[in-house]
Amino acid sequence: MSKKLLFVVGSLRKGSFNHSLAKYVEELIGNKAEVEYLNFANIPYMNQDIEFPVPSEIAAVREKVSGADGIWIFSPEYNYARPGVLKNLLDWLSRPLIQYDFQGPSAVHEKKVTISGAAGGSAASNVRKQLASLLPFIRMNLIGGEGTGIVLTAESFQTNELELNDEAKISLNAQVEEFLKAI
Repeated sequence: MSKKLLFVVGSLRKGSFNHSLAKYVEELIGNKAEVEYLNFANIPYMNQDIEFPVPSEIAAVREKVSGADGIWIFSPEYNYARPGVLKNLLDWLSRPLIQYDFQGPSAVHEKKVTISGAAGGSAASNVRKQLASLLPFIRMNLIGGEGTGIVLTAESFQTNELELNDEAKISLNAQVEEFLKAI
C-alpha cells in the first residue's frame, strides 16, 4: 500500500517559490509515496455562523486531509508571520467534526505533519516557528520540529527561480527520509 502525502502550499501565487519547493520535494519522494496538492483557494473565511452545516468547500478539503497519511506544509513568510490563507485553512481543519464536540476529532487530529518554507533572508524561520507551535496545539503530530528553511536570494526574486544550495538539498533529503519513516 502506497503512502499518501498531501502537500499544502501556503501561497496562492502562480509560480510561488514555495510551490517550486514542493515540486522539488515531490521529485525527491519519487515513487516512495503518492503526492497530491491541496487546492484551498476557494474556501470561505472561518466563521462560526456558517460552520454547520459544513460548507461544501470545507467538506471537500477535510476529505482530502482525512485520506492522507501525512501533510507537508510549504509556507512563505508574510510580515514575519504565516500567510492569512494558510491560517484560515488551519482554523477550518482544526474545528470539530461534530458540532460543539471540542474534545472530539477534527480533520487534522493526530495527523502527521512536517514543515518547510522559502522566504528572504529569514529562511521562513518566523512562520516555521509559529507553525511548530500551532500545529501541536491543534492536535497534529509534528515531525521534524521547525523543518527546513530556504533562504531566497535577491537573484531569486529577480528571476523568480528557486535556487537550492547543497546544504538545502541535504536538509530536504533528510526531511523526506524522516517524514516517510514516521508515516
